[in-house]
Amino acid sequence: MGSPMYGFHNQNNILYLKLFFILLFMGCIPDRTTNLPSNQLLATPTSSANSLNLTSALETLSLDGYFTFKNNHHAAKDFGNTFQSLPLAVLHPKSVSDISSTIKLIFELGSASELTVAARGHGHSLQGQAQTHGGLVINMESLKAQQMQVHIGEQPYVDVSGGELWINILHETLKYGLSPKSWTDYLHLTVGGTLSYAGISGQAFRHGPQINNVYQLEVVTGQGEVITCSENKSPDLFYGVLGGLGQFGIITQARISLEPAPKMVKWIRVLYSDFSSFTKDQEFLISSENSFDYIEGFVIINRTGLLNNWRSSFNPKDPMQASKFNSDGRTLYCLEMAKYFNPNETDVMDQRTESLLLLLHYIPSTLFLSEVSYVEFLDRVHLSEIKLRTKGLWEVPHPWMNLLIPKSKIHDFADEIFGNILTDNINGPILMYPVNKTKWNNNTSLVTPDEDVFYLVAFLSSAVPSSTGTDGLDQILTQNTRILEYCDRAQLGIKQYLPYYRTQQEWKAHFGPRWQAFIQRKSSYDPLAILAPGQKIFQKAIPIL
Repeated sequence: MGSPMYGFHNQNNILYLKLFFILLFMGCIPDRTTNLPSNQLLATPTSSANSLNLTSALETLSLDGYFTFKNNHHAAKDFGNTFQSLPLAVLHPKSVSDISSTIKLIFELGSASELTVAARGHGHSLQGQAQTHGGLVINMESLKAQQMQVHIGEQPYVDVSGGELWINILHETLKYGLSPKSWTDYLHLTVGGTLSYAGISGQAFRHGPQINNVYQLEVVTGQGEVITCSENKSPDLFYGVLGGLGQFGIITQARISLEPAPKMVKWIRVLYSDFSSFTKDQEFLISSENSFDYIEGFVIINRTGLLNNWRSSFNPKDPMQASKFNSDGRTLYCLEMAKYFNPNETDVMDQRTESLLLLLHYIPSTLFLSEVSYVEFLDRVHLSEIKLRTKGLWEVPHPWMNLLIPKSKIHDFADEIFGNILTDNINGPILMYPVNKTKWNNNTSLVTPDEDVFYLVAFLSSAVPSSTGTDGLDQILTQNTRILEYCDRAQLGIKQYLPYYRTQQEWKAHFGPRWQAFIQRKSSYDPLAILAPGQKIFQKAIPIL
């Protein structure tokens, strides 16, 4: 997907495509925080005397880093730009012991203290998940100064800080001719952030999400313990933290699996007018042995001049036929593919690509191709970010919604959503592509639909100000609600990715039969519910049930 785990495409008309599917986010305590306009901040909930006592307690700690107690408004915002909760303080750690000793102090204060802790990476949460109202935010990027250690051999890996950005890992590992196997579409996200969710992109059908490509973690629990864990050492914590929404510990270091890195990418886009052909081709490609290295798709509703916009980055296979194609007023489906290669493999790569394309059922005149460097392809979203920032369209509300849809229900879903609910042009793309569950480790905390193949569908609308002064936020939120209500009414068996719920009962339904294991892990590793209050799963001082 191109998104925060996803990514943005290069054309102006689809700049909002895919930022993270990344991805990696956290929310607010139900009875203390609310959905606010982006220019409003909640004051800290504690009394002045209590705040002073808590501040004094924190200041007793001997740290390598430091706390800030004023001018912390940046920690009350995120990419979603719809929730804002002001913390009491922000910790800027320079060592893992800074995090450990701070959490240990808060744990020792007990349930009588309202102080909670939220780990904040690069700030790309959508609904305040990395915020804590009147609590302590940990600026995880302060840890990224620790030097990355790349280990070569039969199973190469890199040891990185939980606050390191994936884009920095890419550049460092490329010095050794290596790179991680699985990505998010937007690379300016932290390791700890994406691993707390899953980390999904167009490589997931082959390698699984990022949480499937980790050998070892260092975690600070809700009791302040520093634990190194893996599938063989403290496996319950290891698998619990992966996809665990920050509930069981803060990831301070990760050992990421690597593979030989290619130098070039053949980047391809084609269009479909028939949804069945679109999904059949996607499902065929993700199940084929010698397929592409990256496969994603997106839905295009009522767009004009689409192929002309692509020409800034892609070349049509048949310019004459492409010039005659008219997309006006039609719902179309774009299949996006990439094949990795090295310069000395160009002929073989071209043959394989051509043979795969011959098996697909796209509209022939819409075949567009491009060749770019591996780095340029992986970091493609950042170019769109720069464009959006120059236009003042980056720091707008992003009420995104990401769903996992069982393969058997994808046609019912598409008929209703694209036929009845989303009939007009929207301010952002809709990603849609399938993944193989066989590539995903069921031991992690991530919850997916109960089918071997399911689709990621991401609605990435942004509330862009219009000439009338409105930004369309209410309309987008209403559309999202209608989509969820339909899924529930039709019993499609969906799961939210980057989930957002307001009540523990909704979370219980989300986890289903895995709820008991989830709360057992919470009781073991964060018994006071100190960590990640923004997810709204547990509340401090209320028994974990």
